[in-house]
Parts: sequence; structure tokens; C-alpha cells
Amino acid sequence: MNDWPDGWTEDRGHGRGGANGQPEGARRMRHVQRPQVPPQQPQGNRGQGYDQGYPQSYTDARGTGYDSGYSSGQVYGGPQAGGQGGGNGAVPPQYDPRGAGGGSGRQGPPPDWRKRIKIGSIVALVVIVGWSAGTYAWASSRMRNEVDLSKVIERPEEGDCTTYLIVGSDSREGMSAEDKKKLHTGSAEGKRTDSMMILAACSSGNTMVSLPRDSWVTIPSFVGSESGKKYGERGGSKLNAAYAMDGPELLVRTVEYNTGLRIDHYAEIGFAGFANIVDALGGVELNIEKGFKDKKSGADFQSGTQTLNGEQALAFVRTRYAFAQSDLQRTKNQQKFLSALANQAATPGTILNPFALYPTLGAGLDTLIVDKDMSLYDLGKMFFAMKGISGGDGTSMNMPLSGGGAPQNSLRWDMPKVKQLVKEIQNDEPVTVTADR
Repeated sequence: MNDWPDGWTEDRGHGRGGANGQPEGARRMRHVQRPQVPPQQPQGNRGQGYDQGYPQSYTDARGTGYDSGYSSGQVYGGPQAGGQGGGNGAVPPQYDPRGAGGGSGRQGPPPDWRKRIKIGSIVALVVIVGWSAGTYAWASSRMRNEVDLSKVIERPEEGDCTTYLIVGSDSREGMSAEDKKKLHTGSAEGKRTDSMMILAACSSGNTMVSLPRDSWVTIPSFVGSESGKKYGERGGSKLNAAYAMDGPELLVRTVEYNTGLRIDHYAEIGFAGFANIVDALGGVELNIEKGFKDKKSGADFQSGTQTLNGEQALAFVRTRYAFAQSDLQRTKNQQKFLSALANQAATPGTILNPFALYPTLGAGLDTLIVDKDMSLYDLGKMFFAMKGISGGDGTSMNMPLSGGGAPQNSLRWDMPKVKQLVKEIQNDEPVTVTADR
């Protein structure tokens, strides 16, 4: 007795109960759907292509509990627009839960690179601004604004250029006995001016004028920086005596009185600070045209381009006895080295590199003494003005000197040339004055 449906063994291939003794080739078996009947839908919900009670959408089918027997992860055939294409074995429209795109495999829209670059640029800018502001605040807090120029009396009128009086002192502040021996500074108490120069930052060009410390000048009346008392004129003396008498304020008063040029800012650095800045920069490259030696300063240089460390740099700017022009040659060397120092310090490699910038600022600001109105921005302008002179955008010279002698083997200024030089600086005009020595 055969329990299989009629015609199965005859029409549907081999298998148990087949009529043929030999098996036939494999044939495709028609898919048999589960005999589930979807719930009746209201007549009004049936579209034009509605057939055999199937739900109109995949979402409807899920909501009614209908199981078509197909895996929900598979899509057979294409969408049946308008309900067309129904019939026996038809599959309801399948919808990709990921949204538009169907079976293309695309995971949403492509990335918007313009937007990403814009956001990245904004983030980078915020970081740079934050770092810059933090560095500026840190460096400003380290500045020693100790010189009060408001105590200077009878000051000249302000000019069109920004003027700085830059002083190198022989201060041994913060130096150990070993440092003093290494740098050949000696152990004298107190401090005196070792070099002085006026830097005029002008739109017409920057000018650096060295003031020989043996210049014969008049020490004018002044108000004591500590006592507040007024003192009468002291008469003729060497320029460096003004600093020894009452410090930076009297030095500024003396320079202004003898030149007629108003000093806007004051900056002073001692031996240790100068050497530390050079070392923090990794040395300063300099071309020495003619080699020289000096036992007192410790100088021992060959001619040619070389990189000077802090000890060598200090010896270079302090040497005077190895030259026939003595202090005049020394002031020229000081100008040359300071311009090279500023040229190297005011570079992107130093300013944008925290590992170079922070040690350099720290080394300089610890021993740099400035006036109370001088900001970090003003200090930066001073360095960039010196850098410009090194690059050929400006003039460096000694104060013009006359041929006549002066007391105590001092140097007398050529006052007609000095007045012309000061007038050109005050009016922001190109400097035409030259110095013979």
C-alpha cells in the first residue's frame, strides 16, 4: 500500500515508492510553504496587486505574525511596484532596515572630507591659540619689571620710533664660584655697565648705536631711585659712572640729557643670563673675520665661521685688550653678536618648538631686567628689530666721535652728528649719519 500522494512517484522523481527500478537524475524540488493562513485583511486595505491574502509589506507581515517561510535576511527578486507580479509563490516586498541603498552594501553616505578638514583645522587652531596664550602668560609672569622710568625727570618728547636702551652689566648674580672662574668674570661686588647701546625700531629702518662706556658726558641733576631726593648736576664724567651712581634710572636720564632722544624701554642682562641664553639655543653661529686671544676674557678664537657656546660668546663680547681700538672694536663685536643671537632666537625653529622656546625664555627671563612698562610683546619687537639689522634691514654703528681729546682718556662725541642722528630717529627718517670709528 502506497501512502505517498497520487502521481508523486510518477511525476516527481525517484524516491521511496518510485515506479522505476533505476534512479533518475536529480530534479529541483518545489518549495513547500507552511500551511499558515494570514489573517483576513479588510477589503479596503487590499491594493491592486494583492493576491492570496499576503500582507502588502514586510512590516505588515511582521506586525501580524505572518511567517512566509523565508529568511528575513534574504531578498528574492526585485521590488513589486504597485503590487504587480503577485501570484502563487510570490514574495512580499523586502525592505532593507539599514535605510536606502538596498542590497548595494553601502553603509550610509560617503564621508564629508571638507567638513572633517574644517573641523580638524578649527581644533588645531584652538590648540595653537591656547598653547600660545599659556606660553605668553607664563613668560610674562617671569619678567623682572624692576626699572621705574617714571622716576626719570625732564624727559625729551616722544619720537616716531620705539627706542630701547640695551645694557649688558657685569652682574654676577646667581653665579657660583666655579661659574665665575669658568667665565673669567672675576668676583667684584655690585655691578657696572659692560656695554650700552640704543636700538631704534623705525618703519624707515632699524638703527643700533653703541655707546662706548668711556664716553665723556655730563651727569645731570636727578631724583634718587631709592631715596626720592633730588640731586644737583654732577658735571663731566664717563658714561658708565651714571649707572654706578644710581643705577638704570640715572643711566637713562644721562643718555636722554646728552642726546635729546627719549628712551621708551630699558633692558639689562648680566653675565650668567647672557651665557645661559646662548647655551639654551645650542650655541650661536658667527663668522669671525680675524682670530684673536685675550687672557683676561678667556678669548681664543680662530678665523672663520664657528658656533660659539655660552662661555665663548661671553669672551667674544667682553674682549677689549686684544684690539688696537680697544672699546670701540668691542662695541662692534657686541653689535655683531647680538644681531646673530636675535637672528637665531627669532626663528620658527625656536619659537614654534617648545623644547627650544621654553629653555631659551627661561634662561633669559630669569636674569633679564626691564622697565615696568615693558611687555613680552615689546621684548619680542626688540629682538625682531635686532634680527632685522642682522638681515641687512637697518644700520649698526658707534656713536659718532670727534677727534678732540677728552679727560681721563675718555671719548668725546661729535655733537653736530649726534644731533642730526637723533633728529632722523625722532622723525622716523632713514639714517644718513655715519661714524668714522
